[in-house]
Amino acid sequence: MLELVGKLYETHDLTDEELISLINSDDSEVSELLRQRADETRQKYYGKKVFLRGLIEISSFCKNNCFYCGIRRDNKNAQRYRLSREEILSCCENGYELGFRTFVMQGGEDAFYDDRFMCDIISEIKNRYPDCAVTLSLGERSAQSYKRMKEAGADRYLLRHETADTELYKKLHPNNMSFANRKKCLFSLKKLGYQVGAGFMVGAPFQTVENLVSDLRFLQDLQPQMIGIGPFIPHHETPFADEKQGSLELTLRLLGIIRLMFPKVLLPATTALGTISPTGREMGLKTGCNVIMPNLSPVKVRKKYDLYDNKICTGEEAAECKGCLQRRVQSAGYEIVSERGDCVC
Repeated sequence: MLELVGKLYETHDLTDEELISLINSDDSEVSELLRQRADETRQKYYGKKVFLRGLIEISSFCKNNCFYCGIRRDNKNAQRYRLSREEILSCCENGYELGFRTFVMQGGEDAFYDDRFMCDIISEIKNRYPDCAVTLSLGERSAQSYKRMKEAGADRYLLRHETADTELYKKLHPNNMSFANRKKCLFSLKKLGYQVGAGFMVGAPFQTVENLVSDLRFLQDLQPQMIGIGPFIPHHETPFADEKQGSLELTLRLLGIIRLMFPKVLLPATTALGTISPTGREMGLKTGCNVIMPNLSPVKVRKKYDLYDNKICTGEEAAECKGCLQRRVQSAGYEIVSERGDCVC
């Protein structure tokens, strides 16, 4: 198995059978070599830099009914909110003063944030902070909508594909959603010149190791600039409330594999990783990750953007959160930098 890590490090690819063997391996020596090679690879292209993305969760309204998500339409107990234009700009002002040079506007698929609203706010942020990147994570929209927001100044778009297996996609989503449309959106974004982020859940209900290989092959086809993966964590108000959460070990193994398959990609140590383990994000950084996404949202709404149970950092001010992360990142041997943090690919 050690030779598979070596082959992946050298060639950035393996056969399906080899990937299955490596993903399934529970050999600690293999895991440590994978971690070392992943860390070595990220340092080759990014050194010890860790890039911050200031996350602004603009809305907990969503028209969709995904079976794993706490803000799904049918969750009648979800606390709904929308941030105003002024609140979003205030988050950016606070973030800029703290050294953030990327702002990520994320929310459910909420028709309130139409193209006019989004183009106006994107233009204003770019006007005020021309040295910053604007990232959007607002779900599936039309190609025309993506085009308008790109022309307004948006730089990046994050849209997890969740799973590249059509049958598994159907088990995780209602009938009105399809992997075909998700895929179409991602390739439209690429064509329009966005820096694109995709990714998948680890340990989702019904997921097999073959599904994970399909995800890696889809990412090879898409060639995104950012890949976000995190463990599935159940939410008590969803159909998957009683399902088992994804494991730390499998998530870390896949992070290492992704770093070796996509050496130059931007790879976040996610909040979900930190939620399932007190040192999850530090372990992610040591396994090839180079991005962290602290929360810039107003504290009053943080607990309302409730995608999964026990989400961390919901009560901290942005400055507190950044200070805590700074110490954690330094303890892992890396350094937070005030840069846009573009992909070197």
